Amino acid sequence: MPARIAAVSNAPTDVVADLRRLGLTEYEARIYFQLLRQSPATAYEISRSASVPRPNTYTALEGLVQRGAVLPVSESPARYIAAPPDQFFDALARRTGALCAKVTSRLQEVAQPIDDQHVWTLRGEAQVNDKIGAMISACSESLMIKASDDVLRQHTESLRAAAARGVEMLIVVFGPDPSEFQFGPNCKVYIHEANGVRMGKTDNLFTIATDHVEMVTAQILEEVVAVHTRNEAIVTMAESLVRHDFYMAEIFLRFGDQIDAVFGPYLRDLRLACFTPDQAASFRAKTGLTV
Repeated sequence: MPARIAAVSNAPTDVVADLRRLGLTEYEARIYFQLLRQSPATAYEISRSASVPRPNTYTALEGLVQRGAVLPVSESPARYIAAPPDQFFDALARRTGALCAKVTSRLQEVAQPIDDQHVWTLRGEAQVNDKIGAMISACSESLMIKASDDVLRQHTESLRAAAARGVEMLIVVFGPDPSEFQFGPNCKVYIHEANGVRMGKTDNLFTIATDHVEMVTAQILEEVVAVHTRNEAIVTMAESLVRHDFYMAEIFLRFGDQIDAVFGPYLRDLRLACFTPDQAASFRAKTGLTV
């Protein structure tokens, strides 16, 4: 008995976008999504329910069959079902990984060595987070990070895995609760200046240095932009930044009242003496101080 034609239901745009990033066309993505909802179905039924023109439906189905995303299950008329997502994407990941390894091996033979002293620019949240995640996953000895808690939270699982590998971790966090990022005895976590208040432009930075050889500093604003380098001098500077914030956190924990008495809350007198007018206004807004 022919399947009832499902009501037209467009696939969510974010799902279609993700499927297209994995190599499917617009029509293939919409058809695969629809077949997950309505299977088995004929090309006619798919065309109606997925809002895809009939000629394009046949082309897209042929492409999906070749990819292993869709399976024909009957003839006269031909009906199709969608391969389960876990099976399809596991197979896709294996094929893609094998192809990437093969191409990498071939291209390594002709690639010129990269000068590690260069500073590279990364743009876009996905590219920057991928690089940060790769650095955390690859580090084997040392990891230093300074970041706000909401940005750091995106890398919790990678950080937990690094701690489990025995990586020594030093984290300075803008935020109220350091225990959220305490991943084990080899992980030291400090609230920035013992109060975690975000001020200036440093609250929008994610600075990471791994194994004393590589660093990334990312600016997390409307557009996420980062710089990445293995330049020894710059890596040392990034580590020094995190290390000195660790010093400051320890000093504030021990002598916070005395420091406030001399320099004012949040190092007010020191900061306002060298801040620009915009920075001073931001400082007052974030701390509630009027002088």
